Amino acid sequence: MVGIVSGYIEHFTYLGLFVVLLLCGMGLPMPEDIALLAGGFLVHRGVTRYTITLAVALLGVVAGDNSLFFLGRRFGTGLVSYFGLNRPGSKAQIDRIRAFMHRHGHRAIFYARFLAGLRALIYLTAGSFGVTPLRFLVYDLLGAIISVPIVVSLGYLFGAQLEVVIHYIGGFEHLLWVVVVLSLAVYGMRLLYTRTSAQKT
Repeated sequence: MVGIVSGYIEHFTYLGLFVVLLLCGMGLPMPEDIALLAGGFLVHRGVTRYTITLAVALLGVVAGDNSLFFLGRRFGTGLVSYFGLNRPGSKAQIDRIRAFMHRHGHRAIFYARFLAGLRALIYLTAGSFGVTPLRFLVYDLLGAIISVPIVVSLGYLFGAQLEVVIHYIGGFEHLLWVVVVLSLAVYGMRLLYTRTSAQKT
């Protein structure tokens, strides 16, 4: 996969990298890490320059993320209907999601940069439930400034061992999934305890 993507990017250089990352952000069924590794691999081969590749990769990633966010803002009502949240009695559920995004949306946006499986859903939800464009851009950019240079640099430094790098990236994402699940479990237990205590009083 990296070889195919790097061949395409090598042909179109920086424009190719930007387009692939933009499409990944908009739902192309390919992990964006593959494109970032391919970009670093081409730097390793001397086809592209490191600083320009980083800048283009960062721009492509953020542009793709914001495309999803603005899809959520534009079609928020339709997305709510699609996920079945417009049924009778679901107003409380919608209010809970909106309150969560208001209180914790910035954290969700930041951590979503490191969780490919949750990224699209969180960005669409952020757009649908009232996160401001500036707030989204700031926290998405903060996450991208960390994640993009790491993955591009891995492709650059370990160009000859890309399969190993991909394996370890997958392992890191699995670890983050465990952390997310445990955090949600703790949050749920605290919420349940708070409600139980309130009912007793």
